[in-house]
Amino acid sequence: MTVGIVGAGQLGQMMALAGYPLGLDFLFLDPADGPPAARLAPVLKHAFTDVEALTSLAHRCEVVTIDWENVSVAALRGLRRDTRVSPPPAAIAIAQDRVSEKRLFEKLGIRTTRWRAVDSRRQLEQAARAIGLPGVVKTRRMGYDGKGQAVVRSAADLDAAWDRLGEAPLLYEELVPFDLEVSVIGVRSRSGECRVYPLNHNLHAGGILRLTRAPYGNARLNRLAGQHLLTALEHLRYVGVLTIEFFVRSGRLVANEMAPRVHNSGHWTIEGAVTSQFENHLRAILGLPLGATRALGHSAMINLIGTMPGRPQLLMHPGVHLHDYGKEPRPGRKLGHLTVVEDDATRCERRARRLLAELAPELHIP
Repeated sequence: MTVGIVGAGQLGQMMALAGYPLGLDFLFLDPADGPPAARLAPVLKHAFTDVEALTSLAHRCEVVTIDWENVSVAALRGLRRDTRVSPPPAAIAIAQDRVSEKRLFEKLGIRTTRWRAVDSRRQLEQAARAIGLPGVVKTRRMGYDGKGQAVVRSAADLDAAWDRLGEAPLLYEELVPFDLEVSVIGVRSRSGECRVYPLNHNLHAGGILRLTRAPYGNARLNRLAGQHLLTALEHLRYVGVLTIEFFVRSGRLVANEMAPRVHNSGHWTIEGAVTSQFENHLRAILGLPLGATRALGHSAMINLIGTMPGRPQLLMHPGVHLHDYGKEPRPGRKLGHLTVVEDDATRCERRARRLLAELAPELHIP
């Protein structure tokens, strides 16, 4: 049984690693030279919009999925004549547009930020006046890891944000003075079976995820986040893994965005959960029974950004699980991650802080 994956980055790589013990084969489509997943399976080296290459992928695979959301929805819809496509292209389309995401959250009764769509300099000024300063200007599409956004605290900042981002459709939203950031990851199968992982507590720096601790132990927020996610999974008739990221402000969840794929904040599930998010995504899209999502203790996941420390430096720490994506170093690029799993939450936190102090001493860990 062959799974086709549009995108051959580290998420695709980890899906293949999770799928081989299940007896699955993989075929990727990606225009890059030597992407991470190329070490594991064949890659059709074509553009994501190449109709002929996508058709070939569909003909050779039982199901096609994605490893990032910024692919052509029209192209994915065209594949459904020849194979199954999961997640549903309609859900991917919503996640590609921040305005569509906000509207979905509001429709489902999920609290989100105050926001307005912006298509002109005048509308940006009106939005800032209506919602107030400080705020955040974001491109509606293609924003990730802090890209495509600018914090504005004054009229001068509005001018600078418009000059930098104004060529694209925008969204203006309030800047939420949050207490912490969390994410919830869940999965829905073709039969409608659903499972939800424990809540993740995330630390970002420069818009990039640096540290995830899981599970985050607030029972009420775990229950509420899980309810919100299940509501979205059912509404979208979703198949596969879906993630929603939230701000926590004064004990309340405020939805920020969603991702229709396996997620960076769920990498801890490889060693730290009964069934990883990657395996459960494959089970879901293939119509197999879902695996348990229970945490196996307490986990901390650290992203390795920009430069890759030497293996001896990393592996000298007992119990550290290293994942090297095989990517060329460059500033701001995710090159790999580390995971530690402990029975005791305090010991796990202590180890994560020691590792981060060694690898990224400039980070402040609240």
